Amino acid sequence: MASLSMSEGWTPKQNKLFEQVMAVHERDTPDRWHNIARAIGGGKSADDVRRYYELLVHDVARIEVGKVLFPAYRPPCPGPGHNPSYEADRYIIYVCMVSHYVQG
Repeated sequence: MASLSMSEGWTPKQNKLFEQVMAVHERDTPDRWHNIARAIGGGKSADDVRRYYELLVHDVARIEVGKVLFPAYRPPCPGPGHNPSYEADRYIIYVCMVSHYVQG
């Protein structure tokens, strides 16, 4: 089973750029995948970006029908300015953002 967690070659920085650039280049943007790949850099091609998006759509669909259980997150060690719910909140926002694009 393919999933984003098994995607190789995507750094956290590239994933964050992917999130940001997807919000700018909507479905009807000309050369959408090429523009996104160019913004992400790191040698990502338009096909790499499109496949990554398709994996994300697949994962979101599985989450929405209840086929993926949410892990029991263990809070990381607290540090200065630490917000234990930050990563969970970020994930929820990301899933909502992608759901919006998937539904059109």
